[in-house]
Amino acid sequence: LLLGCELTASTKSYTFQVDEEDDSDHILALSVVCLTDGAKDECNVVEVVGRNHENQEIAVPVANLKLSCQPLLSLDNFKLQPPVTFRLAAGSGPVHLAGWHRIIHREDSSLEDDDLSEEDEEELPPIKPAKK
Repeated sequence: LLLGCELTASTKSYTFQVDEEDDSDHILALSVVCLTDGAKDECNVVEVVGRNHENQEIAVPVANLKLSCQPLLSLDNFKLQPPVTFRLAAGSGPVHLAGWHRIIHREDSSLEDDDLSEEDEEELPPIKPAKK
């Protein structure tokens, strides 16, 4: 699934969360952060706000964009664990964030992995000695 949101002076944050009762694993990957039409030549700092292993909120800046020198940043599918909030910590934007969301169903993935490994083992041809 594709993800996209825009942070502006009036909408400074966007939270991506999943249903707590959902038994699936979710991976959120951030691909690109870029300034869009109407952006001023000012520093726009985008932070990712999440929770650490001690369940404490932590904010990490992931992009500092400026129209005249760096209007776009590729994050090479920076993977995050939902829930996560994207926040415009400085600047007025608009800043567009794009990425993808993958849902992995726990019971389905374990069955598929077992089925594939058994099939692969059966379909392998026997090893023949090399010709000299």
